[in-house]
Amino acid sequence: MRYDLDDLRLFLGIMAEGSITGGARRMHLSLPSASARVRALEHNAGVALLIRGRRGVRPTPAGTTLARHARDVLAQTARLEGAVASYTRSPATPLTLYCGGSAIQGFVPQALVSFLRAHPDVDVRVFESRTPQTVRTLTDGGADLGIVIDDEEARDSGLTMRPLGDDSLVVIGQAGGILAGRTGLTYSEVAEHPLVGLDADSSLRRWIEKNLGPHAPVVRYRTTVAGLNILIALAAAGVGLAVVPRRAVDPGQALDVCELLEPWSRRLHLLAWGAKADTSPTGTATAALADHLGRAARPEVADHGDHAGGGMGKGA
Repeated sequence: MRYDLDDLRLFLGIMAEGSITGGARRMHLSLPSASARVRALEHNAGVALLIRGRRGVRPTPAGTTLARHARDVLAQTARLEGAVASYTRSPATPLTLYCGGSAIQGFVPQALVSFLRAHPDVDVRVFESRTPQTVRTLTDGGADLGIVIDDEEARDSGLTMRPLGDDSLVVIGQAGGILAGRTGLTYSEVAEHPLVGLDADSSLRRWIEKNLGPHAPVVRYRTTVAGLNILIALAAAGVGLAVVPRRAVDPGQALDVCELLEPWSRRLHLLAWGAKADTSPTGTATAALADHLGRAARPEVADHGDHAGGGMGKGA
């Protein structure tokens, strides 16, 4: 039987989002169109691929197998396209870096400053995106490098990765306020107090909500903002508690900081290479940018590198 590559991308998007609606949004399709594609995919396969429920969808065993092989097919397709495109791509084409908000507001600016000064003939485009989107873009050959969170989707992507540093989450609040004398809180305890948070579509906010699942405690957000710097300033002023990456907090800032006592709060940044990075004539520049990103994040790597097995490997 024949498989359409866009159908495979749609199916992987549905798997990542947990709903056909989310997968349709990723592919810029209407919900009826996405649903029809899924039904056609199941009809051609001759077996159900998704179990539909009120809270979304989950894969059948056949759907899990399809997803695993779909990732391989799309990765191989991207390598094929990259190999051919390398003969026409201009050396002056900007490098493309995809990463989440905590990396953009953390060590990425430092890496860009040192890289751009050292390579005046190379430009860099930076896009903020969540780990699922970054993995998909890298697999499709749409970016040179990406910074992702070490989770199941990243490890199963087949991309080449290496550890960058810690991105664990903590709870912050006004110095001498609610958190005074506390060393750690669960998210349920945090949710008992008014919060300030990032916008609903931010990578960090969606990471938290994904891990909380359907039984998440009801949260009162006094306000939501676009950037971590504003969020931290609001928390420091006593407007509400906030959950932020530890590395985003200035150690000299007047804040109370507590551990977030949830397994999913322990996060690790990984640097991932896109399929086109292996054959692109800008490969030397890609390697140099990767080196600058690694140096900018290095203080954290020494403390947490053992969690990722060290070195460079696939799905680290």
